[in-house]
Amino acid sequence: MFRWISENYRTFLWSFALAMAVWISAVTSADPDETRTLPSGVPIQVVGQNPNLVLSSELPTEMELTLRAPRSVWDVIESDPQSVRAILDLSGLSSGEHVTELQIQIDARPVQIVSASPHTVTFLLESLITQTFSLDVSLSGEAAIGYQVGDVALETTEIIVAGAQSQVEKVSRARVFVNVSGIREDFDQTLPIEVLDEKGQRVDDVTVSPDSIHISLPVSQQGGYRDVAVKVIVSGRAASGYRLTDISVYPPIVTVFAADPQLVNSLPGIVETQPLSLQNAQENINTRLALNLPEGISIVGEQTVLIQAGISPIESSVTLASEKVEIIGIDPGLTAQVSPMTVDVILSGPLPLLDTLTRQGIRVTVDLTGLGIGTHQVVPKVEVLISDIVVESILPNTLEVVISLIGTPAVTPTP
Repeated sequence: MFRWISENYRTFLWSFALAMAVWISAVTSADPDETRTLPSGVPIQVVGQNPNLVLSSELPTEMELTLRAPRSVWDVIESDPQSVRAILDLSGLSSGEHVTELQIQIDARPVQIVSASPHTVTFLLESLITQTFSLDVSLSGEAAIGYQVGDVALETTEIIVAGAQSQVEKVSRARVFVNVSGIREDFDQTLPIEVLDEKGQRVDDVTVSPDSIHISLPVSQQGGYRDVAVKVIVSGRAASGYRLTDISVYPPIVTVFAADPQLVNSLPGIVETQPLSLQNAQENINTRLALNLPEGISIVGEQTVLIQAGISPIESSVTLASEKVEIIGIDPGLTAQVSPMTVDVILSGPLPLLDTLTRQGIRVTVDLTGLGIGTHQVVPKVEVLISDIVVESILPNTLEVVISLIGTPAVTPTP
């Protein structure tokens, strides 16, 4: 056997190579290779980062990958996108600038990487540092007239800023901004903390701990000042058929002052306006009125208040009985008989307009356009010549119409 093999090994090798070629050809025909680009980018994962270092430059979030693989392998990759990963390994790297090649891991086999973009990543690693800053409170605006703001109460007066060394070194102060414009009551809120550079610009990409703080700010009223409500005094009545719908005053509360605090303390909590006349009013009123103040008491700021009064017509309804029905749109050579020949119409609208409505201001019609000989059920239409009057209903709301040729006796419909 060994002698036979030694004499025929060339034939054996050629036979083996031919068998392999036939097998590869058969496999390739059944499962051909395809070159494709992954339809979605591959997310870049960062691993091995030293906890004492921080990335201070922007990294690409994903890479574009083109692969060559059999169709069956593509089916596996497309059914499980997590089988393809792009890894940025920072293991063993120190602070400074680095250029690192991305590692591509593919669970499916066999596969060939045709192209990858980006192939390498340039980034900067910096030392992670922390620094403590005193917290400044910045008050903006002024309290309402007659009020004063007390001392600020903070949960803590120091905050810690952490981040890349280059960013933390930019921070010159920490601030919380409080707006007290027009304040009349104690301030009690939780506000965000800002870290700023020497130019007052906000520094980003750092971590602030705590990032917000609870602030209490007492607000008290000074002696001789008092807030009182404004009461509108009304005289007269709106015109007949009209009514007062609403009345408002701005500002609804005013601040008064007296050199003797006892004078303002003796007020009942309201001050009255000069009388607002509604006599024969038929439209909205927009005016300013002075206040009736006791001697020795003055109003702080604007000496008048804005009064807005709404005047609207009284809504009502009316029924017009036995309105004659008019026929329109009938074709030439035809005649029509309507049953019933009159309807009742219920209208609603402003009472002054309803009082002026006459039968000449309303028209009831049945449109027979396109209707031929026979009996039809038609819905009447009502036109009102006065605007703002609404048709609520028509009784009956459907009429029977018998259409016939002119000169042909019509059958009288049963009522």
